[in-house]
Amino acid sequence: AVSSTYETEPVGEILDQPDFLNAAARVRTGLEPLELLDACKAVEVEGGRIFGGPRHGPRSLDVDVLLLGGIELESERLTLPHPQVTARRFVLVPLLELDPELALPDGTGLAGALERLEGERVERVGRL
Repeated sequence: AVSSTYETEPVGEILDQPDFLNAAARVRTGLEPLELLDACKAVEVEGGRIFGGPRHGPRSLDVDVLLLGGIELESERLTLPHPQVTARRFVLVPLLELDPELALPDGTGLAGALERLEGERVERVGRL
């Protein structure tokens, strides 16, 4: 399943850049977490992403693994759930469109996290 597309303002270390387009996808996979991350990075390369720019800087494509069922993981390359999943409206809005009851592995509901966030503009602009 794929969410609608949302236009959002830049968040993070570099705010002086064009708006971003964000969406969420729910997939089924037999891949292990780091294998899934590698597949996401390959999609980014195929989409023209050039690595090595500044953190939170402009990029053609950014594919993140946010949640993977009930898996909790912390490694040098990947943390699950994603550490910012409850702190970013541009993440929560499309995720909750796909599943309004979505929760973290510890049972924390993501809808409640979204209700506590303010300020970040997230505007629906269409379907993928």
